[in-house]
Amino acid sequence: MADPMPDDDQEPKLFTLTEAERLRSEIEPILVQAMESRRKLAPVAERLGELASRISMAGGMLVGYEEAAHLRIEHDHLALSVRTALEHIESTGCVVKDLDVGLLDFPSVIDDEEVYLCWRLGEDRIRFYHRQDEGFAGRKPLDPRDRGHSNPIQ
Repeated sequence: MADPMPDDDQEPKLFTLTEAERLRSEIEPILVQAMESRRKLAPVAERLGELASRISMAGGMLVGYEEAAHLRIEHDHLALSVRTALEHIESTGCVVKDLDVGLLDFPSVIDDEEVYLCWRLGEDRIRFYHRQDEGFAGRKPLDPRDRGHSNPIQ
């Protein structure tokens, strides 16, 4: 039986602050795992690149194949871990904006305007939002009295 509403026709999920906060706490460990796997992936990918250069320059004669196989397995495992975590997070309707710093956006509506509720790893809760055509630099506090924002008036 066909899906009555294909994925590409579906409206993006819009979160209330309560829903976004609940989801944030659930996916935070997954985000941390993705960040850690990505951090570990960079030096493995660099080492594989070095091996590829040696292979092309020396015709593979001076390459330890066990080391290369181990690095390839480790690389593939870490890449799969990152990809799986990101797919899980994005399947919830949340948008990963920057994996290096752990920046997440949750589509929402404030004053009849579609916005993103914005959270960065290390913040105790979701306290900011920005318009969809703005980025992190355009964040505004959800509550102007919130002391977590150093300069609420720009």
